[in-house]
Amino acid sequence: MRVAGHLRRPASVIAGLAAAVVLLVPAQAALAAQAAQAAQPPQAARAPQASGPAGVLAPWAELANAATGAQLWDRSAGIERPMGSIAKVMTAYVVIEAGHLNRVITVPKGIIAYDDRYGASTAGLVPGEKLTALQLLYALLIPSGCDAAYTLAYAYGPGGAAFIAQMNATARKLGLTRTHFSDFSGLPDPGEYTTYSTAQDLIILGLDAMRLPLFRRIVVLRSYHLAAGHGHLAHTWQTTNLLLGHYSGAVGIKTGYTRAAGYCLLFEARRDGETLIGVVLHSSTVSMAGAASDAEKMLSWGFGRD
Repeated sequence: MRVAGHLRRPASVIAGLAAAVVLLVPAQAALAAQAAQAAQPPQAARAPQASGPAGVLAPWAELANAATGAQLWDRSAGIERPMGSIAKVMTAYVVIEAGHLNRVITVPKGIIAYDDRYGASTAGLVPGEKLTALQLLYALLIPSGCDAAYTLAYAYGPGGAAFIAQMNATARKLGLTRTHFSDFSGLPDPGEYTTYSTAQDLIILGLDAMRLPLFRRIVVLRSYHLAAGHGHLAHTWQTTNLLLGHYSGAVGIKTGYTRAAGYCLLFEARRDGETLIGVVLHSSTVSMAGAASDAEKMLSWGFGRD
């Protein structure tokens, strides 16, 4: 598990003098304790920000102004943590930047073993179906389809390893210095902590992804219906983002979960001309409702902080 810190008298033979020395010892000990406390790194002694949002359970979180990128509030935002399917934001980013979104891709047989191995979320794709890359992006981002991630990665790599290399190269290009991908879905392959990021890095990734018009158009949707067509079945995909339709102004972005990551959410909302972006990691081990609740508290504080 990769974890990084945030952004750390000589003895006297005279009886009277001996008594004086005894009296001095407590005072010297107190001074030493004060000096040791002063030497502690500021973040080690820092109390929770009193002016921040109340009741947020996520141990790792950040809220920022989406227009400027300015940080408004954070909690251990520089710590490297797994983030589950939030990794699919990078998968989508790489595909959209590569283009050729009208290319037709055949869903490979490999999705079955891949999804079954991890009990992964899927878009219900069937091996042999033929969909465009654009259609697969909807399947990737709305229902968090790991089958769509696999299909896109193997087409655009070509191959999984080559695509993951592109994800990591893009992370470096975007300045995500504490981010690494070992799986295009964010699944624990080969380990629970081999795909990781920080709240700070995920804010940067979210800001860059939301600058892509197509990405914005997809992640704001609560559902999407793909009618049956030549080479593919009909599919209806429902969003995994509980903020959409429930929190006024919510416009995305992406959920995430693995056992190690807990329930995570990268989110954005707009109100009264202001746009805020935030992320929570491991808000809950029980349900996505915990992450959505944390996000709502952070957004409501952020919009009302003035």
